[in-house]
Amino acid sequence: MSPQEVTTAHITPQTTLIPAINAWQYYLEDQGSSPNTIKAFIGDLNLLASYLPPDRTLGSITTTDLNNFLNWMQHGRGVPCSPKTLSRRITSLKAFFRWLNEYGVLLVDPAEQVVQKSVISPLPTVLNPDEVREALAVAEEFWQKAPHDSRYLALFDMLINTGLKKSETLALQLNHIDLEAPGGALVFVRYANPQYRFKERKIPLPDSWVELYPKYKEQYNLTDRVFPWSPRRLEYLLEDISVQAGLEKHISFEMCRWTCALSDYQSGMEPDKIRQKLGISKIQWREVRMKLRKLSAPEKD
Repeated sequence: MSPQEVTTAHITPQTTLIPAINAWQYYLEDQGSSPNTIKAFIGDLNLLASYLPPDRTLGSITTTDLNNFLNWMQHGRGVPCSPKTLSRRITSLKAFFRWLNEYGVLLVDPAEQVVQKSVISPLPTVLNPDEVREALAVAEEFWQKAPHDSRYLALFDMLINTGLKKSETLALQLNHIDLEAPGGALVFVRYANPQYRFKERKIPLPDSWVELYPKYKEQYNLTDRVFPWSPRRLEYLLEDISVQAGLEKHISFEMCRWTCALSDYQSGMEPDKIRQKLGISKIQWREVRMKLRKLSAPEKD
């Protein structure tokens, strides 16, 4: 028997929700789902368990029950439920009952006919290739001209090529940079909290950044963190680049991250490699990929 079949072996249509939800949690953990995903899914299913009578069995739950539950979530619970939260809860229901159906616990999936209400947040703002070149040129000027500040180029070149989040950038230590890696220089994105180890990854560094790094490190006598300044100070550096380049857009960490992802997507990088580079789950990737497609139109469907 497969691990999934072992997990569901003791579950029958007469099983109540709580034991089935616990079994699903074990299954998700075994599959390597992220802690945040598991927490959200299990929380959503526990709400369903609190809504239905405690002795309600899996085999007696109908599509009407699930639709009534979702209606209660929106209008009867007395707690705000945003469209995004509602969409995720529908996803949770569908994933749970599909799992029960696929492994033979339920012959009919009651969540199959529940209408998915997908909510996509607005498209992010990105830099076009010309704007990236202009920003890099300005960052280079900050370094080449007095007072020769290398921080602008070190920060922007890192972000636009690695897609790191602000928190990840701030957490970078000197020992996270490996210029001698067999396959080429890379940055190792690490997390102190074991809960987020699934986000850890190694990302290649461009030659331009590798060339600048020793000079930048020497200029600021770096001994611990790669960017030992406050979040606000680093944001000011990016804003200075925007102003000096005459851009209407205000460069931000998030804008650099999306610009990097879009560049990789348009260059033909394998989708799963982009997902891994960004350090996001397969569930998060669905929305990210949809946005990248829209940002790429009409260049790429």
